[in-house]
Amino acid sequence: MPRYDFRCRACGDTFEINRPMAESAAPAPCPQGHADTVKLLSTVAVMSGGGTTAPPRASGAGGGGCCGGACGC
Repeated sequence: MPRYDFRCRACGDTFEINRPMAESAAPAPCPQGHADTVKLLSTVAVMSGGGTTAPPRASGAGGGGCCGGACGC
């Protein structure tokens, strides 16, 4: 379920609400009870493969580093 960030215009409190995307535009009162809130723009970083893939390496017989390129240097 997506998380949406809001800020209260009355008290300045920033808070999060988990709700379905179908309810993303619904008003969200702040935890202090104020009704004048605004939804904040949030960014999300998504990495393919869970970030565990190794960067591409040049093909060939090694780079000539400290161990002839076997360690990837």
